[in-house]
This record gives sequence, C-alpha cells and structure tokens, in this order.
Amino acid sequence: MSGLWALRGCLLGSLIGTSAFNGAAAAGLPDADWPAYNNTVNGQRYAELDQINTTNVDQLKEVCRLQVDDAGTFQAGLVALDGTLYFTNAHDTLAVDARTCAVRWRHHYQPQQAEVFQVNRGVAYANGKVFRGTPDARLLAIDAATGKTLWQHQAGDSVQGEFFSAVPAAWQGTIILGTAGGDWGIRGRVMAFDQNDGRELWRFYTIPRGKEVGAETWKNVGSARYGGGGSWTTYTLDMASGDVFVPVGNPAPDFVPSHRPGENLFTNSLVVLDARTGALKWWHQMESNDGLDLDLGAAPALYWDSLGEAMVAFGSKDGHLYAVNRETRKRVFKTAVTTVKKPATAPTREGVYTCPGPLGGVEWNGPAYDAKTKQLVVGAVDWCAHIKSDDVAYQPGKFMVAGGWQMDEQRSGWISAVDPDTGKLRWQYHASGPVVAGLTPTAGGLTFAGDLDGNLLALDSATGEVRYKQSAGGALAGGVITYAAGGTQYVAVTAGNVSRASFGDGGKPTLVVYALAGEAAGAPVAAAAAAPSGTTPSGAPDLIRGKARFGQSCAGCHGAQGEGAVGPTLVGLSKRLDLAATIQWIKNPSAKMPRLYPGSLSDQDVADIAAYLQTF
Repeated sequence: MSGLWALRGCLLGSLIGTSAFNGAAAAGLPDADWPAYNNTVNGQRYAELDQINTTNVDQLKEVCRLQVDDAGTFQAGLVALDGTLYFTNAHDTLAVDARTCAVRWRHHYQPQQAEVFQVNRGVAYANGKVFRGTPDARLLAIDAATGKTLWQHQAGDSVQGEFFSAVPAAWQGTIILGTAGGDWGIRGRVMAFDQNDGRELWRFYTIPRGKEVGAETWKNVGSARYGGGGSWTTYTLDMASGDVFVPVGNPAPDFVPSHRPGENLFTNSLVVLDARTGALKWWHQMESNDGLDLDLGAAPALYWDSLGEAMVAFGSKDGHLYAVNRETRKRVFKTAVTTVKKPATAPTREGVYTCPGPLGGVEWNGPAYDAKTKQLVVGAVDWCAHIKSDDVAYQPGKFMVAGGWQMDEQRSGWISAVDPDTGKLRWQYHASGPVVAGLTPTAGGLTFAGDLDGNLLALDSATGEVRYKQSAGGALAGGVITYAAGGTQYVAVTAGNVSRASFGDGGKPTLVVYALAGEAAGAPVAAAAAAPSGTTPSGAPDLIRGKARFGQSCAGCHGAQGEGAVGPTLVGLSKRLDLAATIQWIKNPSAKMPRLYPGSLSDQDVADIAAYLQTF
C-alpha cells in the first residue's frame, strides 16, 4: 500500500501507546496478509501462522463485528492487506480496519441496467487498486486507499442474462474475469482487461461455435447460442507456466439434456488457458451432457504430490473431489465427499431423485491444500432433491432451467481430509449445516471452517476433531481467513446470508473478527454498523425500495424478476393474493421458505416488498 497508509499505521501505534503492542510484539509474529481470495494465486488457502494453534484455540474471542447490510446474499471472500480488509456485497465495496472493524471507506455502486442476480464474491487487489464485477455486468476499478472509482466499464449485457459474481484474477497488469448466468442461457466467456484502463485484451468462449475447438460437441448447433457455461466464483493461476485455471459451470437448459445432445464442451469442465493470450491449452470435463446441474463452480488448488508430480485438485457439485496430473492431464482419483446417488435416467416430467441436488456437492469454495499435514481438505453440502424436466423456452435474459426441483427438508454438510496422492479419505467431519465457506488450514495444526447453521469451526487438521465451535450470528457462506497484524493473529469471517443455498433465516450480513484473548491490540471494539445501501422509510409502501429489498432478500430463490428459481414463480401473484394477504404471506411463510420477519425484514420492508410483488 502507499506510504500514506504506512504513516497512518505509525501514527496509530503512537496514539495507542506501546502497552497495547508489547505482549504481542514480544512474540515476534510478523505481519502476514491474505492478499487474494484463496490467499495465494495457486488456490491452496494455506496460512503459515501458528499463534492460534491446537493448544490455545479454545481461548479464541470475538474482537469486533460490523453489520454490513440489512439482509441479502452475502458470499464474499475477504482480502487482508496492510491492516485493511477488503470485501463486497452486491453493490458495496468496503475497506475496513483489520483489527477494529472501523470502516475506512465504503464505495457504493448504483446499477446502470436491470440486474440479473444480486450476488458478488469479492475483490482482486493489484497495484493500489481493487477490482470487482457487478450484478449488471460492469467491471469496476477502485482506488484501494480512498475508495474512489478509477474507471468503470460495461463488460457484459445483463439484458442477455450476463452478470459478474466471480472474483477477478490479477495477473501481470491484467484482470481476468468471466461471465456468470449459465442458468439464464448465456453463452459463457472469459476475458482479460488492462488494469490501467479496462481495455479488453482477449476473450475465450466457454461455449464453442463455428470452427472453435469443441463446437462439434453441440449436435444441436442452435442450442449453443444459449448453452450456458457460466463462470461464477474465481480462478487459479500457475505463475510459472502462465496458465489460468477456469472452472466452468453447467449447460443450459439444466434438466433437458436431450435438447442439446453431445458432450457440451466446455461445460462442467476445468478449462486451462494461456493467461497471456486466452488460448486454450487443455481441459478436463467431469460430466458430459449434464442433466442434473452438477457443474464445477469452485476454483481448484494446485499442488505437488509425494513424487513431485504437478497436480490440480477440484471439487464439483456432483459431490466428488477430483485430482488430475497437470503434465499427463490424466485423472488420478475421484473421491466422493458427500452422499452420491445418481439416478438411472435423465430428469423426466414425473421426476427423478438425485444426490447431491442442484444446491449440493462442492459449491463455490473448493479444496485447500494443507502443507503441514500434506492433505487436501474440502467442504461439501449433503442435500438431495427431486428434479423434474419441462419444455424448453429460451428468452434472452430469462431464467431457463426447463424444469424444477424440490430439495429435501434434511440437509447437512461434510468436511473431508483426503490423501493427495491416492484420494483416500483420512477423516470426515459431519456438520449440522451445509459447508460452503472457504476452508483454511494453518501451520498451527488447525483447519478453520464454517457452516450455514452459523458455526465457526476449528478442526484438528490431523484428526478432524473439533477444537473450537462458536456461533458467528449468521450463516457462513463466504471466506474464513486468517492474517497477522501488530503481532497478533486474527481470524475473520463473513456471516449472515439469505440465498439459494441457505435454509431458514441466515442472519444479517456481518463481518466478524476473532483473536486469542489478551492478544488483540487494545480492548475489543464494537464497531457501529455501516450505513446500509438504502434508507428505512416509514409510512406508505415504497415500490422503489420494495424492488431493492426484493433483490436483496427474495431474488436468490424466486429469480430476479420473480420468474422462479429455487422457489416458485411469483408472476401473477396479485391475481391470487391482494396486498394485505401478500404481507401476511411474507410474515408467516410456509416451512419451505426462509422466515425473515421479524429480524432481517421490518414491517416497512415487508410492506414495500409486498407492494412490489403486486406489480408482477
């Protein structure tokens, strides 16, 4: 960071006084950042920190917390640099003091177009800038010191169902980012942009057409126009080779594979591109002609096995952890890390039962590599579903799964430790809630994790034994990271999430920071909540605010325009329920709906959303 930030740190130390730092500084723990979504660009998520370890983790205490917003999808990973945490929600980017949760700046993005899906998973940092995408397909560069917009470009078209939820990858003056929206029938692509001005440098289509490699795998040529292949989490880089590893999502429409016969490259694939040019190097497809929405969402981890072979490990929504030799490009193992029961046929109108369901398996955070125990660790969702197919009706920008699903009422999660050579399970921990948060193994012999029941976990990396379990106050759906500042090791999480992979009230989006009792600089700080994106009006229902609150709290299940997704369609609701009945329906939902009132939604929020629903 700039010299200004360094000076600020020195002044802060002088103002606080030496007594706050003496104990921690005596330990000689140097500052340690978490500079990218998965810490290092190779995706390993391993932290060389051991101040918090198996002997003292039970003394972990909350240092501070910051409520980020009232409600909504909150799946952001955290970046920690020079004592500052950077993270996002759908519209806001925040820089927060990593030791006190005090807000340094907050950047608010005002959408320029209709939004597809209000979710964002974080920022990339490079050369004094932070970069992020938006739900209406813009790419932003923000000054990391001030929070001012440096440039903003439209890099996709939300009218076509494109948006940017993934965390960009920063590489040698470029930003690499792919379009999300496979379930909306986009033709996926990955692009590179100049960090200085946002100029596009190259692009690669994940759904090939014409003379492009793999085009012949779409036997129904026209279906490739809306073939899906979105990229919706983040990417992994091999700095030595200049390769970028891109996880590619499902084909569209989801549940009618007969509409798109063939292998449907490059969906459900790990695609390896030349980061300099975007040229295709190789790929590995997990499932061809997928009809169950079992795509690859999470970025992989690069590692070397015991024989020094270059490997890549990745977890899929099909419930398996894969390892592929990066030299021979051959699969080495495929290990189930959750319940797997694949139906004998593709989905029918009557329906088939499958495990994992569309919200199961390894979701948007993939495996980590523990350099101390020499093992892979991965979280997964254990959640089965009944899936039905339907007619295909493509309309640009509209949700087009061509069917639907009903998730089981029972759901849980797994954390698995796997031998990186053979794929053999070493241990498993069965969590009460789905595990989608990023796992972080450390030199202290601990693996930090979290679940959608709101539990922050620290497991013994050698045995899987729970050494620490504490409620964070909301579903953990984003990053669980660790870093050191001022001689103290901290653990930070993003908690509170209401989205398609939650169940019940996931809590309010909140940053929570922990440290060992007595180690944190100064007394714990209860940070004031940052101002939410909108205000809280009173009185008559407000349609504009109702639309915004719907996007935050409801669109993750019911679709951006109420067209239906995980939850049923809301189109035509006004013909069944008047305003008063709609308000009561939101306040007293069925057991299959999240209960957001009272809590995430106020009386005014409910009235505003209900009024907006009456316009559908």
